[in-house]
Amino acid sequence: MIRSIYVPKGGPARSHLSQEELTVALQDQEGLLWVSLEHPREEETQSVLRDLFHFHPLAIEDCLSQGYQAPKVDDFGPYIFIISHAIQPATDFREIETMELNLFLSENYLVTFYQESAMPCVEHVWQRLKQDERLLANGADFLCHAVLDRLVDEYMPLLDQMDEEIEWLEDSVLARPDPSILERILALKHSVMSLRRIVSPQREVINRLSRDDFPQIDRLSRIYYRDIYDHLVRIQDLTESIRDIVSGSLDIYLSSTSLRLNEIMKALTVVSTIFLPLSFLAGVYGMNFPFIPEFTWKYGYWFAWGVFIFIGLGMLAYFKKKGWF
Repeated sequence: MIRSIYVPKGGPARSHLSQEELTVALQDQEGLLWVSLEHPREEETQSVLRDLFHFHPLAIEDCLSQGYQAPKVDDFGPYIFIISHAIQPATDFREIETMELNLFLSENYLVTFYQESAMPCVEHVWQRLKQDERLLANGADFLCHAVLDRLVDEYMPLLDQMDEEIEWLEDSVLARPDPSILERILALKHSVMSLRRIVSPQREVINRLSRDDFPQIDRLSRIYYRDIYDHLVRIQDLTESIRDIVSGSLDIYLSSTSLRLNEIMKALTVVSTIFLPLSFLAGVYGMNFPFIPEFTWKYGYWFAWGVFIFIGLGMLAYFKKKGWF
């Protein structure tokens, strides 16, 4: 699908433009044109990106690539090409999947391209066009900012999920450190590392856009890009904090399991130590010699049990006095 909206200077907005109308709108250097290619067919991609806008073949190749493309910004003179990554708002933190959003930004137009069936950040801005006149009144750079700002905001629900998970883990890691807790700790650690790999290069892209590197973004709009950059810095700081807490929780889990293992080994050692002399005595009295003392004494059996009980209780008292259990 191809969506488009064109706002000439001093005129009303027009949407769903034909190919000929797009060609005319593109020549208007004082107007604003937004074209969004959403899961387009190959012929639609070629007719718009190549034949209408004459974008560089390398940029078109990056758009059509099925593999992972790292976030970046390329300067092609009249326009800049931006690759960014969005996250579905309902994404579970255990299964982070990114969606690639490509943007072509010039002084009088914005082209967005994605191959997924839906891109919530783009759809959100389309819905806002009717309520917020600033989106179409402040130029293509401000419109691009609105899309990227929404894209970054969609990271926050994921961080909220991670915060809730880390609170639960902190309460559970000492109460019942079982293998399921370890599995959730490792899953959260993996998710945090994945999110950091997404945010870090994206932060550098927004940092370049917030500086004076590109004439397509005027001085008044750069402050909005710096605001996005601040959000990404905050997100990265939160991921660093969560990662440290997860590492600490993992250490606590390992310490707790080691402590439990030590307690179990201590109990087993005490039992083994108590039964060691008893086994020795039982072995001595079990030897088949006719002249063992007390062998013919009628109270010999009970005397042996008395010795066993005395040794067991004596050793328990000694261990308790030493504080071994």
